[in-house]
Amino acid sequence: MAAATRADNRYRKTSEGLGAEVERLVAPTLGELGFDVVRIHLGGDRRATLQVMIERRDGRNVNVDDCATASRALSAILDVEDPIPTAYLLEVSSPGIDRPLTRLDDFSRFAGHLARLELSVPHDGRKRFTGALAGVEDDKILLDCDGDRLAVSFTALAKAKLVLTDALIAEHQEAEAAEAADAALPEEGKH
Repeated sequence: MAAATRADNRYRKTSEGLGAEVERLVAPTLGELGFDVVRIHLGGDRRATLQVMIERRDGRNVNVDDCATASRALSAILDVEDPIPTAYLLEVSSPGIDRPLTRLDDFSRFAGHLARLELSVPHDGRKRFTGALAGVEDDKILLDCDGDRLAVSFTALAKAKLVLTDALIAEHQEAEAAEAADAALPEEGKH
């Protein structure tokens, strides 16, 4: 199977319920701004919070200016479309280092890193697994867990996220250092 594309909804579990409706409304505009939706979630006990996690399409880390840009665009759309019937707080953020894995291609992208998966249906009598991501084969997530390689259908996935490890932190720090070095170059020296 060819790699899943960003637009292929069969290979995305980014948002549910009202969050999915909000995603449908805002994803095109965020895309024009150079962002992908990682997840949208509406929750909160006392006051509703609309959490919008974004990542940059160019692979760079999301910064405060990116969140502000996305927040302004989202506010304009949500004010006009008004999909949420109650008052809410809008929270725009990066997915963080130990990010949720919401698209099939995330499991290839982060191969080698430790991840925690929760399934909607049991696999070999279990619903929760932690192991090293080993990529994707067809629509199956490959996970090295307890000395075995599991092949778990993406459709059976309830949720997944990276586990914070020294290796993941080091990779993130290297990316930040490379971005800082690139930002320090004169415009003609940037790649």
